[in-house]
Amino acid sequence: MYIEERDTIAAIATGMGNSGIGIVRISGPLSISVADKLFRGRKKVNEMNTYTAAYGHVVDREGEVIDETVLLLMKGPHTYTTEDTVELDCHGGSYVLKKVLERVVECGARLAEPGEFTKRAFLGGRIDMSEAEAVMDVINAESDMALRNSLGQLKGDLREKIISLREKIIYETAFIESALDDPENYSLDGYKEKLTIIVDNLLESVDSMMTTCENGRLIKEGIRTAIVGRPNVGKSSILNMMLGETRAIVTDIEGTTRDTLEETASIGGIILRLIDTAGIRDTVDTVEKIGVDKARENIGSADLILFIVDGASEVKDDDLAIINELHGKKVIALINKEDLPQKIDMDKLESELSNVGCTDIISISAVEETGKELLYDRIRELFFKGEIKVTDQIIITNERHKEALEMARISLNRVKESIADDMGEDFYTIDLMAAYESLGRIIGETLEDDLADKIFREFCMGK
Repeated sequence: MYIEERDTIAAIATGMGNSGIGIVRISGPLSISVADKLFRGRKKVNEMNTYTAAYGHVVDREGEVIDETVLLLMKGPHTYTTEDTVELDCHGGSYVLKKVLERVVECGARLAEPGEFTKRAFLGGRIDMSEAEAVMDVINAESDMALRNSLGQLKGDLREKIISLREKIIYETAFIESALDDPENYSLDGYKEKLTIIVDNLLESVDSMMTTCENGRLIKEGIRTAIVGRPNVGKSSILNMMLGETRAIVTDIEGTTRDTLEETASIGGIILRLIDTAGIRDTVDTVEKIGVDKARENIGSADLILFIVDGASEVKDDDLAIINELHGKKVIALINKEDLPQKIDMDKLESELSNVGCTDIISISAVEETGKELLYDRIRELFFKGEIKVTDQIIITNERHKEALEMARISLNRVKESIADDMGEDFYTIDLMAAYESLGRIIGETLEDDLADKIFREFCMGK
């Protein structure tokens, strides 16, 4: 899989924009010679030891200084890409970094494609595909839960589990084939019962990982949370309270919010993708109607509905109409404006909400920010049984991994069906190897080149 002859690549490895320091990374067989052409320090780069740094300047072809820099040299194979790697720590201005990168390319490197450094780490055998994907998950993590889970996969937790399952499958496959080829030395007497137990154990492991997929999605992507209610009940005020800042315009005028506003909030390790929607009511206003339709769409696609009711007024027909749209959804009803005299008929509201399966009702004041901790505790209970922590359990956050596990489960169940139908042992090996290959897709052992290329193209530049 590793390719000996390849180009030397370079890219800006830090985010674009002005900052104190910016890094230009070079990787490949010509990294040292490229650096020697543009770096002026107390010694030449090819005279430096690996894992050492040198102070100097990046110069153009006439010897004019482009920037002051610290050069870091890391010689393969003990580098991220397994190749010789040079990093130039420059000033972090976008223009100066562009000039340095242009000089690197002029000296013999080419611009790296998105994810190409990590792709080389994969091709060099330093990491498998699940670890490569975890690199971007670490970069994109927005909560402690997401970060810790990604770091676990990056250090190989998922790889070790998958390798263990594949070893068990390949052992049984090899045993069956040996018994079929050499029945005098390998007996299959009573083997069906033994294989049934083994396959059941394999299925239990696969099922255990698959049960984490939904939580994994929520950890990685966040809980899509729609804030809905009739006009002027305090939806935008609730959004601002949960964000801890004023993001939505709040007025006493009904219909102020006419479009959806999406923001991200972190509460105790959980990411909420908050969607402030237009007030839902019958309207002849064309623009407002578009906002109402969008609000209804968000009810259908959300993981959680925060249904806001005005506690300082009576239950209205618009409230009841919204409740009728909440069937089958996870709903928390928030009785807002508890700081004002309460006029709401709670018995009527509770009865209507119970008809759609909602029993979570919390009084809250967006103005005084009371009740929000109780709300956050209930969200934890709804989605994570109240436990917001990462254990040693492997949590599947990647849709591609989920699909591969599902294919492996189908193949293993087919083995059980073949055993139950008293089919020949050679049929078992077909489905065992299908499961083996499906699991191999997770770590990149049986991954098509075009799919691998697609995965790495989704990485950021310079990584």
